[in-house]
Amino acid sequence: MTFPLRAQFGGFLGGGEIDVSEDTRTARAIDTRSTGTPNWTNATGFGKEAFTFARLRYDKDPVHRPIGHTGGWTTDLPDSDLNLSFRLRQMTSLMVDPDGRLLRATNVDLVNYPFLFASAPGALHLTEPEATALKKYLLNGGFLLMDDFWGEREWANCETVMKLVFPDRSFFELPLVHPLYHGVFEIKAKYQNANVGMGIRSEHTGVTWERPDAKEVHHRGIEDDKGRLMVLTLHNTDTADGWEREGESDYYFHNFSEKIAYPLGVNIIFYAMTH
Repeated sequence: MTFPLRAQFGGFLGGGEIDVSEDTRTARAIDTRSTGTPNWTNATGFGKEAFTFARLRYDKDPVHRPIGHTGGWTTDLPDSDLNLSFRLRQMTSLMVDPDGRLLRATNVDLVNYPFLFASAPGALHLTEPEATALKKYLLNGGFLLMDDFWGEREWANCETVMKLVFPDRSFFELPLVHPLYHGVFEIKAKYQNANVGMGIRSEHTGVTWERPDAKEVHHRGIEDDKGRLMVLTLHNTDTADGWEREGESDYYFHNFSEKIAYPLGVNIIFYAMTH
């Protein structure tokens, strides 16, 4: 993998959630939180054949908002979406859309995007129509990846919300023999991708977890009746920070982005697009 993207494009200017208007349709339409993100074009006439990173837009529960959680659907947007898309294009033969999409579960266009990403599902909230639409999307071949949530309280919220989508299905821990880990890259362990601040400090502290009950990484999934993985959660890890913040430091890039976040992200998308 070549240079960290921020080393080329400049330093990072922010983090956490941002305000994104309801009429904003693409990640590219949002100002980067660095001084630039990579851009590219595909051959004319091949737009529909390109992989598109789609992100789930959701509202936090206005009544039972998870205590102590500050994340939301815009966490790591737009740079994580755009950087991973660039790296996917760089490391595989896939044609990749340079824009990304922002979609609610009830958006009629969701059927056009087989991969959907939900950030910070510790704060995830779905209305009944959204849960119904997400279930239909997943059973019809869609794939949902959820990332960047920590500890038992945030896991409980994610599990509760997904029970609204699939009352008769439960999460299971993915074994390392699962084909997802043996696609483009061979992945031999469930490594913890620290957020950028903790990741940089971990060179001296060895600490990569955000809270005491979040030391162990879990990759949990939900399958359809044919054994296809429809939902994957990356719990007690911040994979998207490895995409978004890869240029914060040389140490962070080589030990987290390059070794953990990008191989896993590429393998997940490869699995989603081939199953």
